[in-house]
Amino acid sequence: MPARLLLFCALLMASASSLGVTLYPITDADGVAAYSDRPGPGAKPLELRESMVEYQESQVRLNAVVFQGGVSFSARNESHVPVQVELHLDKLINAQGGNAPRIVRRVLPGRSTQMLSVLRGRPGTLLGYRSTLLQAMGDPGLRPQGFRYAFPWLGGPFRVSQGPNGRFSHFGPKGRYAMDIAMPEGTTIVAAREGVVVRVENSQTGRGSNPSGNFVRVLHADGTMGVYLHLMRGSVVVGEGQRVKQGQMLAKSGNTGNSSGPHLHFVVQRNVGLALESIPYQFDRPISGLPDFTAGNP
Repeated sequence: MPARLLLFCALLMASASSLGVTLYPITDADGVAAYSDRPGPGAKPLELRESMVEYQESQVRLNAVVFQGGVSFSARNESHVPVQVELHLDKLINAQGGNAPRIVRRVLPGRSTQMLSVLRGRPGTLLGYRSTLLQAMGDPGLRPQGFRYAFPWLGGPFRVSQGPNGRFSHFGPKGRYAMDIAMPEGTTIVAAREGVVVRVENSQTGRGSNPSGNFVRVLHADGTMGVYLHLMRGSVVVGEGQRVKQGQMLAKSGNTGNSSGPHLHFVVQRNVGLALESIPYQFDRPISGLPDFTAGNP
């Protein structure tokens, strides 16, 4: 009995603004780099015009098993984080109970397999269907707790080069509350909050194929996730499934992915219902920003 299985993965694209800000990297006598909106002796301009696009690879595999008289659908979550899935079965032909579309929603725990649905055909007929699986990391039933994040780096002081709602690239749902912190490559990046490492990328050079560059994604107890982007190649020292404490080293800052200058892109996200969106957060101490580039205002 033939079966048709279609898997669709969503790709969220964001276009860059036509506006940008020019920074000037300045290295002092000790070799420490700093960034300013004003030129200094020997400083060469660095225009930040980053097209920031984040995307998630599929974490859940849909399995369709054909048996005499029907098809069963199960899903395997390969990640260490709960994943919300929604299975759509439509374009049904000769299905028992009618050919109206069917929708099944589940939250799959990390590293688990669950049965989602069974389709049965009318006796003596050929069953036809189309299956589509939507998915998003995290459990949308959890609610964020009030929390002030520690600085996710050691050293400094460093300054915010683009803040929430930044007109340069922080205007999409997944990144509107992100912060970019200008810092020299090789700065130690630490966990801003305790959690479990759920995704890492450590092998990308330069722009590469992933706009996020090398990154670490950490799941917190309240279902939110802290994401650390544009890290230095080969510097990630944690692995998926590992629990990390606040202040524990994760990697070193870099300039990978869609990054036109050395910085850390830090964002907190949650699943709002089959979609990851950034949410507002605060650090546990003040941090200064570069003029005219922290809130997206003229």
